[in-house]
Amino acid sequence: MTAVFTSLLFVLGVTVLVAGFVRLLLVPFALVFELRERRARPGPAGCGPSFAAAPQVSVVVPAYNEAVVVENCVRSILRSDHPRLEVVCVDDGSSDGTFDVLARLAGKDPRVTALRQENSGKGAALNRGIAHARGEIILLVDADGLFRRDTITHLLRGFRDSRVGAVCGNDRPVNLDRVLPRLLCLISHLGTGLMRRALDVLGCLPVVSGNVGAFRREVLDAAGPLRTDTLGEDLELTWRIHRERYAVTFAPDALVYAESPSTVRGLWRQRVRWARGLLQVTGIHLRMVGNPRYGAFGLYLLYNSFSQIVVPFLQVLAAITLAVLAGVDGVAWLPDDWWSWVLFVGLPVSVGLLLLSILLDRAPGDLRHVWTVPLWPVYSTLMTFVMLDAARLELQNAEERWNKLDRSGTVSVAGLLDDDDGRGSS
Repeated sequence: MTAVFTSLLFVLGVTVLVAGFVRLLLVPFALVFELRERRARPGPAGCGPSFAAAPQVSVVVPAYNEAVVVENCVRSILRSDHPRLEVVCVDDGSSDGTFDVLARLAGKDPRVTALRQENSGKGAALNRGIAHARGEIILLVDADGLFRRDTITHLLRGFRDSRVGAVCGNDRPVNLDRVLPRLLCLISHLGTGLMRRALDVLGCLPVVSGNVGAFRREVLDAAGPLRTDTLGEDLELTWRIHRERYAVTFAPDALVYAESPSTVRGLWRQRVRWARGLLQVTGIHLRMVGNPRYGAFGLYLLYNSFSQIVVPFLQVLAAITLAVLAGVDGVAWLPDDWWSWVLFVGLPVSVGLLLLSILLDRAPGDLRHVWTVPLWPVYSTLMTFVMLDAARLELQNAEERWNKLDRSGTVSVAGLLDDDDGRGSS
């Protein structure tokens, strides 16, 4: 048993070192993004430079059994400082009174439309909402998201020129009442603070997050409707937009707060769903992977597919091999004290990159969750096995469902449910 544990730790250490090295290479690009954003100036009406005036914005909110959270979501959108706004809500055959909530909201505010359909899945609900929307810009969000007053304005500023087809906002946890969401709040900055900034500069941002993404109407028309046969409809749509030669950008100040998994079971189900979505989308767009015809994005997909799909299998194989070798030859070749292990797994580099990411995201308040860092290796080890389970489910043609988190309605961020702008750090 000791050999197995030591082998897993060894493989995790190597993986963290490699991942840390890749992230170090991305640091200069993230800093270029930050310098560019500081020099940027908003266009007319505070929107992106490619707009002559404030565009009509349609926010599409798909909902399936979201009665606990959807009212707060819609109300936060309606408090936006953007002057031309409509909210199209689509109930996908809920059984918990979601449509009653949406109908009541629509009766109180003419900007809200409530639609209902038979349960057909998230992609179908989004397509129904998009077909009904009238805006030049379409925002696709989740029903648990809470907007700041300036979220939409900052999203629109991401449309830096006419070639930008989609803009990804910045999502942060809203339920910080348990240990796991606090850990996710902290380490998610590596993705938003560092990775998204760098990949924007490189033209390789692979996904417009499903809970905070803005799209030009003509781009959605050119790319076609969202697919209803994949768990990664947001990922698949983003790859199609790249295929159509449109740019995808990141708007770090366009904040939306949404619920993160608060239990290991919920985290596992969410990440397995994401992994299945990646497998499905990679299969759909296999010809894009590594294809220089699609520029830097095609080449990035080769790295992304290898690191996200192949590496987890190699990690497990390596751990098994090392466990066998350790059982035969012992483990004297491994570090023999805790400080050596800390250095070996690259913890100082990871923590340094995390601190930089938090500074880039201007969220120093999240350092109050730094006590969760010792759980980071446990989280990383768990994530190694996610892809294996996703591959198993795909081989079994397992049923595809919304499979969303159970909502608690917990809001731990001050100002999101009133007229405050919610600028406090999560």
